[in-house]
Amino acid sequence: MQAQWPIDFRVVEVNRNPRSLAAIRTLLSGNGLGLDRDITTFVAAWSGERLMGCAGLAANVIKCVVVDEQLRGENLSARLLAEVEQLALARGHFHLFLYTRSCHRERFQHNGFWPIAESSNHALLMENTPQGLQRYCRSLQASRMPGQRIGAIVMNANPFTLGHRYLVEQAARACDWLQLFVVREDASFFPFSTRLKMVQAGVAHLPNVTVHQGSHYIISRATFPAYFLKEHSEVQQAWSEIDLLIFRNAIAPALGITHRFIGSEPFCEITRQYNQSMHQLLAGAVDVVEIQRISTAGHVISASEVRRLLNTQQFSRLRDMVPDTTFAYLDPCYRAELAEESGISL
Repeated sequence: MQAQWPIDFRVVEVNRNPRSLAAIRTLLSGNGLGLDRDITTFVAAWSGERLMGCAGLAANVIKCVVVDEQLRGENLSARLLAEVEQLALARGHFHLFLYTRSCHRERFQHNGFWPIAESSNHALLMENTPQGLQRYCRSLQASRMPGQRIGAIVMNANPFTLGHRYLVEQAARACDWLQLFVVREDASFFPFSTRLKMVQAGVAHLPNVTVHQGSHYIISRATFPAYFLKEHSEVQQAWSEIDLLIFRNAIAPALGITHRFIGSEPFCEITRQYNQSMHQLLAGAVDVVEIQRISTAGHVISASEVRRLLNTQQFSRLRDMVPDTTFAYLDPCYRAELAEESGISL
């Protein structure tokens, strides 16, 4: 077969190779797949001018691995996987995740990937280590606290607002201990390091709260990329299920979490559907408590509104939506930026 189909592997950058990308889209479409918007690079297998297979890479996540039906059974998917793994390693990504369909589980297990979670529509998340999730959960156990009611919150805090503080305060009051996770992905207006500092400062007055740095296993581009990409509903549902199943089956038991607290979501459809899935998938394992968002001057407080006020330099209105600990960072930071742009010396 190799004599009939000599294979040439080529790297295709999504933003630089429109002709190759068109062929990849056609191959994916013929296999019932779309081109996920977070993929930046493909490894493409060509035989002359014919595309025989592809594997996409989105940072440390491999997806859209497809082989032309004429070469199935000829080990091309394994060769594609090896090529895209080498590319990821060369770019500094050593802990790799892989999205595929459940029917391909055995094939990718033979190539060094282990299953983590599977959605109801048979999307499967795998990783290139048999101990990755277990190792993470063992590290969490060092933060396990005694109590009958152990709460959890996962927040992006982009930035940390009075609404976030209210949610944390209500949850901490209702629990013996609260485990608070800050989404680690640097895909937001504020970088992770800044968001983490704002959260830590904003909850420092609460004695029964542990602030955790997020991980690949909780609302990340690996477990829930729709949070960052706003993908269509079927894909989004699969990803939200995978993220919540990891939380239910691994993270919650590691910390003894009995309750997960969320704020009501009047704006973002993705988050609202995620919250609905949470009620369904955590039922019987973790109680989901939804707390109504607070308002100021008749407006619901949201991080998106704070970012809008920052962009339009409305510092006086912004002041009513964030705690002093957040404003202490935002005010000098953005006034200095504005001064620099206008050439004013402070």
